[in-house]
Amino acid sequence: MDVNVKNMVEYVIGVDGGGSGTRLRVETMDGVEVARGVAGPSGLMHGINQAWGAVTDALNAAFTEAGRARPALHQMAIGLGLAGVHNKQWAAKFAAKNPGFAAFALETDAFTTLLGAHKGEAGAIIAIGTGSVGEALLPHGIRREVGGWGFPASDEASGAWLGLRAIQHAQHALDGRAANTYFARAVIEFCGGERDALFDWLARATQTNYAQLAPIVIEHAASDAVANAIMHQAGEEIAKIAAALDPAGTVPIALCGGLAAPLREFLPASLLQRVVTPHGDAAAGALQLIRHHLKEKSC
Repeated sequence: MDVNVKNMVEYVIGVDGGGSGTRLRVETMDGVEVARGVAGPSGLMHGINQAWGAVTDALNAAFTEAGRARPALHQMAIGLGLAGVHNKQWAAKFAAKNPGFAAFALETDAFTTLLGAHKGEAGAIIAIGTGSVGEALLPHGIRREVGGWGFPASDEASGAWLGLRAIQHAQHALDGRAANTYFARAVIEFCGGERDALFDWLARATQTNYAQLAPIVIEHAASDAVANAIMHQAGEEIAKIAAALDPAGTVPIALCGGLAAPLREFLPASLLQRVVTPHGDAAAGALQLIRHHLKEKSC
């Protein structure tokens, strides 16, 4: 990209794309927010076409909500933090299908969350949503990532991880291996209400479907011993991620994502002392990403 291309850009876009949904923010080149949009999942595990479709839907929705005509794509530069970018083949295929944005920068959703949370300064984040991952930017520019291997092998403490344990408990309750408590019955009802329906749910369930069970775990954590134990185990898993990210305990840690708030009370006290409120979200971090990209390319 040359300076002329940069001069053609009128808007910058920051995208936070995960397994459950897409959030997008549009700003003018001088930093004035124009619009925000949301759409379905754009994590790359759902497919490249699905991901670009969700980004486009969110962009269109943003300008519609703002009462503005959407500019041509070549007038916009886009930064994206997406789940699944660790898979280099997926990332390359996604980049190759850029539908025409003047400039394009792609990173993991963890890194854009990190940029947003600490304004690009040293710090760590643990993002807990449909999936989970930890990332740190340590002093001297050292970057470290923990987890994020993907569900069901990883994503500890995430919505999908909570949901998997909830469905396991429901299976045990149906088998008579565990008590058929209100918690177990709530999970069973969500999945269809009886054994055959549960088999059918399991056959079709995606990471997103498992994550939809997480609110049931959270709702029953105060009254059900199994749900409470699941939440405490999640807190311990978050502590392990934090220790691996920053063994010396020198940088602040921000908990981000939709499950950060409900899981906070289940964190070990030693970790809770280091937790700070994030300055911004992953969409803000994606805006930082594309602005930095534009600055570098114009030099």
